[in-house]
Amino acid sequence: MAATVLDIKKLITFYPDKIYREMLADTTEMRVALMCLAAGQELKPHKAPLRLMMYCVEGRGVFTVGEEEIEADEKTAILVDPEVAHGFKASKGERLVVLAVVTPVE
Repeated sequence: MAATVLDIKKLITFYPDKIYREMLADTTEMRVALMCLAAGQELKPHKAPLRLMMYCVEGRGVFTVGEEEIEADEKTAILVDPEVAHGFKASKGERLVVLAVVTPVE
């Protein structure tokens, strides 16, 4: 198949007690994950040996990259180098939808 079309709007789901996560693509060249956070939920900073783009689809949140905290809202992309700690949390009173795209380091 040459193309896969993902209707992100239909995939957005929130759980009150945990982050909703769905792997949308998982190949050796690229992984794409959708994460939906209810207000106050957080993905704690962690490191990975991959290149990463965190794309804020909907809502507002605080993205951690290394020691930096970046407030971002819809249609903002944050690019992260390999082995740099990264994470994000939904801002107070806000829900947050993030599309994470990771690729291997060559």
